Order: sequence, then structure tokens, then C-alpha cells
Amino acid sequence: MVKTPLLGRINSPEDLRALPEEALPQLCEELRDYLITVVSEVGGHLSSSLGTVELAVALHYTLDTPKDKIVWDVGHQAYIHKILTGRKEALRTIRQYGGISGFLKRSESPHDAYGAGHASTSLSAALGLAVARDLRGEKYRVAAVVGDGALTGGLCYEALNNAGASRRQFLAVLNDNNMSISPNVGAINRYLTNFTSTRLYQAFRSKVRDRLERMPRMGQKLSLLAKRIEEAAKTVITPGALFEALGMNYYGPVDGHDVIQLVHALKNLRDAESPTILHVLTVKGKGYGPAEEEPEGYHGVKPFCREEGIIAPEAPGKPAFQDAFGAVMCELARNDERVVGITAAMPTGTGIVPFAQEFPGRFFDVGIAEEHAVVFAAGLAAQGMRPVCAIYSTFLQRAYDPIVHDVAIQELPVIFCMDRSGLSGEDGPTHHGAFDLSYLRHVPNMVVAAPKDGNELRDLLFTALDYDKGPFAIRYPKGAAGPFEPGLAPKLLPLGSWEVLRKGSDLLLLAVGSMVQVAMKAAAQLAEGGLSIEVVNSRFVKPVDDAYLQKALARFDAVVTVEENAAQGGFGSAVLEWAQANGFSPRCLNIGLPDRFITHGARQKLLDEVGLTDEAVAEKIAAFASPAAQRRRLKYEL
Repeated sequence: MVKTPLLGRINSPEDLRALPEEALPQLCEELRDYLITVVSEVGGHLSSSLGTVELAVALHYTLDTPKDKIVWDVGHQAYIHKILTGRKEALRTIRQYGGISGFLKRSESPHDAYGAGHASTSLSAALGLAVARDLRGEKYRVAAVVGDGALTGGLCYEALNNAGASRRQFLAVLNDNNMSISPNVGAINRYLTNFTSTRLYQAFRSKVRDRLERMPRMGQKLSLLAKRIEEAAKTVITPGALFEALGMNYYGPVDGHDVIQLVHALKNLRDAESPTILHVLTVKGKGYGPAEEEPEGYHGVKPFCREEGIIAPEAPGKPAFQDAFGAVMCELARNDERVVGITAAMPTGTGIVPFAQEFPGRFFDVGIAEEHAVVFAAGLAAQGMRPVCAIYSTFLQRAYDPIVHDVAIQELPVIFCMDRSGLSGEDGPTHHGAFDLSYLRHVPNMVVAAPKDGNELRDLLFTALDYDKGPFAIRYPKGAAGPFEPGLAPKLLPLGSWEVLRKGSDLLLLAVGSMVQVAMKAAAQLAEGGLSIEVVNSRFVKPVDDAYLQKALARFDAVVTVEENAAQGGFGSAVLEWAQANGFSPRCLNIGLPDRFITHGARQKLLDEVGLTDEAVAEKIAAFASPAAQRRRLKYEL
């Protein structure tokens, strides 16, 4: 570790800007050391923010923040931004319940100009800030930091196209960590950047074009020729032709770990009157050897030993749903050549890596492009393939239109496997999969299911492959999938069939997915007080089990549903709708996520907060069921 005499004096960007330029490299060293120390102790996103230490310092050093606005894409890369903007000590609480968010959050700091947890949004949001500034007649600069990974999302290009046409002051910084900085071209890169980013060059280019256009007869042609020569030259020596074609003035690439060079480039470009992009080359995990060697492994980490790095546990724990999914995908694909795996930049997170390794020709990572993933899957399904889209629940929201327009309307058998359904934990409200039951079950031709464990996930995937009448969605949480037995023969489940796990006489308890075990434990607790609960694994949310409901609602006049989804429009709503349509009017208690965005924190802590533990569910059922149980016992006595 290094001492932090400079960092100890930095509590705001004003303090940073008071430092002499030559002190910035030492400050960056101290920031990097502090970041590694804190994240190794409390966990968090490490490698992305290690790669943007110098960039964050240079932006706040050259811009008058928070008057000037910085919009960061996602927030994984913005931990240094948080440290520089008054949250140095609060970093020790990051992603913890009651602590600061792992992402940008407008309510957390005036320096967080825009908050987001999904990638590819920064350019559109920053352009909105710039237009608002101009419409209100205000004066401030706007800069957006976008990662090269985010450029796999089409939203970025929509924003670039609009920004280029707007001709407004707008600076986009491309944080490119997919390329190494080669020593043999470093001098050329430095020369090109220093030359093309100077005010002299910008003024020269503008004046030359202006004077050529004023020349009689040949002015417009000469100006066009000069522009084409300039573009042709840039195509040969820089990667900026695409951005120039979209109307952005391109500069770079710059060494993203040379803070002095970054400061000079940003000073030259910060007041450019037209939309501008600065290409910055960085190394993900910079400054911490293990993270540089395995940047993906240090993207999001739990506490670890700084000196030794992340050490794999000696004994594997219980398999998570994502692990069960990956194993089942391989099992099924060995017997069905139609199976194709698709993910949107999340192969590790979704657990599809084993499939990708065993069937590389049938695996497709389309990048941060969920909308394209779904339409691509629709095309595959239209030609007889059986595509499985492995996408987090919260990210699949971005593809809602093609789910309806391209898949469901055409009754195409695309399978959606949604990890992180329900409360995802420390990533917070942008990542909680709180709405998938609600936004999918009302789509015609859509089957929606939720397994209670890994073995049932296998059965549902097998059933989905057998179903060819339309799309099939399977949702499961970020958590243990036990029991799961690799290699077990899959079973074909009758569509819409439920499973009675515990017989009872006083009250009907219908549980979905992750809440099945909670319901079983709650029923056991209530049985000690004399309440007889019938517990049902309602593994199909759509269609519901008509035959069972017909019999059950004739027996029970009190029904409780429990789900890890928004109560509005979820499974409980489906049961009420079915009951009304079929002439039943039971007393019904729907237990689900409350009508608000849930904060970040450990998953179990969040389940405690929203009342989705076995103790909380038992307490709610006891309060709800007492009158019903008394009436039923009275009826039996009579």
C-alpha cells in the first residue's frame, strides 16, 4: 500500500482542481490503492473502475462539476467518480443494505447527473441534458462516458446519429478497454491526438472549409473535396471514420492511463461547439495484477485477500440456478441438434458457458443487444431451430416489443430463460427482476413457468423444447437450486399442471418458484397452531391449472398466493381473474413485492424487508386465515 497524503485532502472536485497538474499521477496511484483496499474488504465492482482512474480524475479536473455534467454508462466504472465527489468513506458501504449504490443515483449526489444500471444509455441521456441546457438558455458542458462494450447496443448508434445531426455542444468519451496500447504505435497515437485535438487544428479546419465555400464557382466542390480527403486520411490512420460519418468530430485514440495527456486532450475539447468523441484506450483491471489477468473474474467480487487475490473455495457449495441451467442446456443439446443458445453479453452470469464450450457452433453472444437477441431468435425459430435466450429478467424488459411483435404474434417457439428473477441482491432496483410475471403473462401465446428447484428447471426446459405452439418463458432467482441432480432423466410436464406438496383443509396456499419452500416452511409453522394449509407448487403461471382450481375453489373459501414478483399483475392477479371468470369468489390474499422499487442489499435482507420469509408469510396467513378457519370448523361441527 502507498500513503495517501493527496487523497486525504480530496473531499470534492474543487479540492481536486486545486492541485497542480504534476500532482495528478500520484493522486491516481493513491486512488487506485484505496479502491483495491476497500473493494477487497467489502466487495464490489473492481476491474472496470480500476481502468477508469485517470479518466475520472481528468474529467473532474477539467470540467466544472457539478455545474458541468458527467453521465457515466451503467456505473461499474464510476467508483473513482464517487470517491472524488464526497463519498470516499461511504465507499466502504457500497452495495450494502443502507449504504451507497453500486451505480450512479441522482438522489445520492448532485454529481450523479443521471442514474442507470443498464448499459448503452449514457449517450442518449447526455444529449437530453445538452438539449435541456440549450432550451433553458443555460451554460454548462455535458460529457458522456461510454464503454466499448456498450457500443454493442443499438441504442448508442441511435444516440450518435441524433447527436451528430443536432450539432450541439456534447462530448462523448469512448472508454475502450478491449485494446492494448502497443508501444510501437504509442508515439503516433500521441502525435495524432495532440495535433487533432488542439484548438489551432479545430479553428484551422473550420476556417479552411468556410473560406473554400466562399470561393466563387468552385467553393462548394473544393470544400467537399477537402472534407473527403480529411475523412480518407482519418480512415487510414484512425478508427474514427464511423463516428465522423455519424456527424461526430473524432479525436484519439489517447492513452487512458496517462492522466496528463488526458487532461490536455479534455482541455482542448471541452468547449468544442459541435458534438465530439474522444477515444480513450484503457486496461480493465489496471494496476492490480490479478484483475489485469482476469478482468471478468474481478468485475464483481465478494471480499477477498488483496495479497493473494480471489481464491476458489475448497469445496463447491450448493449449485445455483445458473449452474443448473448450464448443465441442463448441455444435457438437452446432446440429444437435440435444434437447440441453440443465445445470450446478451452475459455468458458467465447466465451460466451458459458450459454450453458455449461444448457447442460453440450453436452458441451466440450478441453483445448488449437484447432486442436484437430476441428478433435473431425469432428468425432461428422460424426455420425450425429451438433457440434458448438466456437473459436476466431485468434486461429482457428492454426487448419487450420484439417479444410481442416478432415472437408471440408469429407463435414462434422461442424459449426465454430468465435468471435473476425476483430480488437480485446488491445490484439493487435496476437489476431486480420484479416484473417478468406481470409483463409476460398477458402476452397471447406465451407460456410462463417457474421451477421450485434445479430438477424442475430441467423438466420445464425439456417441456419447453417439446412445446411448438409459441414462446415459453422460464424464470428463476439468483440463488441455490437444490435439489439438482446432474444427468437425471427429464420428465415431460403436462402444460399448466400444478403439484400438491402438502394436503390441508383450512386454507389453500399457491406458491410460485422461489416461494415454494417458503410456503412449505410457513405451512409447517402454522400447523403447530392448528391451521391446516394445502400447499401447491404453482409452477405454471400461464396457463394456470384449470382442473385443480375447479376442485380446489369448491373446497376452499380462502386462498393465499405468494410470489417473488410485483403483486400488481402477477400470479395472484391471474388467480383472481380465473376465479372471477369461473364463478368463484374466494377471500384472497396476494403476497408479493410491494409497489415500490426495492433498494440494494443482501438478498436475504431484502426478502426480510418485503416480508417474503417463511416467518413473515406465516404471520400474514395467520392474520388472514383466522376468520375462514373458524367458519370452516363451525360448518363441520354443524
